[in-house]
Amino acid sequence: MDQRRSPRASERKRDPERTRALLLEAAAAEFGAKGYAATRTTDIAARAGVNKQLISYYFGGKEGLYKELSTSWHGSAAEMSSTDQPLGTVIAGFVHTTLTDHARLWAWSNLAGDSPPTDETFLRTQVEQVRRRQESGELPADLDPGFLLLALMAAASAPLTLRHTAGQITGEDPATPEFAAKYAEQLALLVRHLSGGS
Repeated sequence: MDQRRSPRASERKRDPERTRALLLEAAAAEFGAKGYAATRTTDIAARAGVNKQLISYYFGGKEGLYKELSTSWHGSAAEMSSTDQPLGTVIAGFVHTTLTDHARLWAWSNLAGDSPPTDETFLRTQVEQVRRRQESGELPADLDPGFLLLALMAAASAPLTLRHTAGQITGEDPATPEFAAKYAEQLALLVRHLSGGS
């Protein structure tokens, strides 16, 4: 028998933030495993251990839950990509996110193309940050900031999007924290070389 149970109404009233957090965590896992279209709200609710109707109550349905999840990830990603730290450090940080449900959700979104659009404003801001790094001399000015960002995002996500290829090339398991640490270090070094650092 499943040990998870739906909390009683009195419990939900006392801790709505916990319920929302459980739903967001469960949604990240389900969307990350199956993609947007194949994920059912019933499965999200079961994983969270709450009543399915709470998804509509808190988020207005599956699309609202997905958008909330994406928005929360954008906030974390924006903090990580701050121009206060070197770009190599930022890219290394993004490599470590390839081990998370959020990264798998992002990969599904790109491969399937079936999820609600949520990234455009966030990505435009990221392009502007690359442009500011160019203006400060951290990156070569002759590179197109949008294409450079795309290349760096593709490189950072390689342990997830090219998992089998990465394993064959390196002989290591790209789904491990150890691989992420090694790859992040190498990618940060590559970005430092691009920046003219040693």
